[in-house]
Amino acid sequence: MSAEPTRRIVLLRHAKADWPDVDDHDRPLADRGRQDAPIAGRRLASAGIIPDLVLCSTAARTRETWKLAVHELPQRPRTVYEDRLYEASVGELIAVINETPDDVADLLLVGHNPGMHGLADALAGSAEGDALARLNRTAFPTASIAVLTLTGSWKSVELGACRLTDFWPPHT
Repeated sequence: MSAEPTRRIVLLRHAKADWPDVDDHDRPLADRGRQDAPIAGRRLASAGIIPDLVLCSTAARTRETWKLAVHELPQRPRTVYEDRLYEASVGELIAVINETPDDVADLLLVGHNPGMHGLADALAGSAEGDALARLNRTAFPTASIAVLTLTGSWKSVELGACRLTDFWPPHT
């Protein structure tokens, strides 16, 4: 009998968005967001995080964030644009994660607050060092990344089932 696989969930909040007179779903990135998104991509690459699958909200600001971040990775992961990530609750986000195919070891979600912060906080049954304190002190700013690990299947992801191994705001 083989050991349960270790999996990684990486949460990336979209970079800073602009506030033009458009529907919320269509808001583009602001200049600062276009600068911060590649920083997030470089952070992923330097940490050796190359996801097997990326689920990205269909909102313009998340798509643009991912487009700029992915260019910093050594290879382009499979990306699925997922309507359910836009304005998703923690429960809805967990349901999406539970549907992840078993052959995926590293999953990256590109989404929004309050969902990304709430999900990281809710999944983190434990944390390394001060990662959880830093996450909650900063409230998951734009272009931040949380990295969580779990042992078991994607179907086993539930509240408190993960370990928060790191949290990186864009300007640290």
